[in-house]
Amino acid sequence: MDENIANRPIRIAVLGTRGIPDVQGGIETHCQHLFPRLAKMGFEITLFARKGYVTNDDPYEYQGIHVVPLKCSRKTSLETIMHTLRCWRAVRKMRPDIVHIHAIGPAMFAPLFRMTGAKVIYTHHGQDYMRAKWGKFAKFTLKTGERLGTKFSHRIIVISTYIQDLLKKMYKTNRTVLIRNGVEIRTDAPKDEAITLAHFGLEPQKYILACGRFVEEKGFHDLIAAYAKLPAELQQQYKLAIAGRPDHKSAYSQKLVEQAEKANVVLTGFISGDTLCAVQRNARLFCIPSYHEGLPIALLEALSYNLDVVASDIPANTEVPLPRDCFAKKGDVDDLAKTIAAHLASEKPNDYSSIIHEYYDWDKIAEQTAVVYRELAK
Repeated sequence: MDENIANRPIRIAVLGTRGIPDVQGGIETHCQHLFPRLAKMGFEITLFARKGYVTNDDPYEYQGIHVVPLKCSRKTSLETIMHTLRCWRAVRKMRPDIVHIHAIGPAMFAPLFRMTGAKVIYTHHGQDYMRAKWGKFAKFTLKTGERLGTKFSHRIIVISTYIQDLLKKMYKTNRTVLIRNGVEIRTDAPKDEAITLAHFGLEPQKYILACGRFVEEKGFHDLIAAYAKLPAELQQQYKLAIAGRPDHKSAYSQKLVEQAEKANVVLTGFISGDTLCAVQRNARLFCIPSYHEGLPIALLEALSYNLDVVASDIPANTEVPLPRDCFAKKGDVDDLAKTIAAHLASEKPNDYSSIIHEYYDWDKIAEQTAVVYRELAK
């Protein structure tokens, strides 16, 4: 570690994200909100992105962050490994004070990053080996990443008490720091809101919304099946819209699109910025029927608009302090349909602002992360 660190900004290298800004994914949204705040605090941040996901191939600046796109394989099995190794080579030349790794896959290389002389942090965003798309070898690799990241990182940031308890039980670690995901409360209406909704054939308060990648663990197949089970009058009154797309084409994503088209579901594709805001804030009900999450930012965004919510009863969702009647049994289409119908029939107002300010405020989250950085860089 540089002896003159007190006389200059602390240098942070960030990896494990596809890139920023406006790249689909929870980790990407997390980084887009967190690191500009840390840059404003005086940290010198370099974020390694993946070419093909960001619009620039050359390094660029985003809200005080130096973003460096690096090549990566677009094969699902090789993408993370190849990109992380390229990040390691770049970090050896850069010689940062701290390397901040996101997700358990890249965390497998925590021992290599320690060899650069930097302090290593990894943020555990969720048990990626629970995802249905991975085979036995990939699941083993991800579990290895979790184990090595937990063993060799100087600090492990966890985004939920569920993950914190899991790591303490499995690896007997006392180096976890609980720093949750966050969300911004936006009160202004986006520009051309009515035009945006009309473009997708949607009307305010006349549709159910879900957001996310087209992968099995998001449970969108259950949501479409549950929507098809709603009484005919509810289907006539409310459309179902899903905002998202697959990262990689798969048999599942193609089948999901066919299922959606058959049920007259509105598929918006990946949307962000004002377009996403317009679609989110005007929904009648937000649904997140996931089988696996870390701490879903999409759910927190729905709360920021005070949307009525129906979520699967997985630990990552139930940790959010919502009324019990907001949760449906994971994977139970009939219970999901029943819960959705009950919420559509209810007219009680929602106000989640106090929950967000207490638990999910990005400014507080940035301050908590800064404390970890400063402690390690002493």
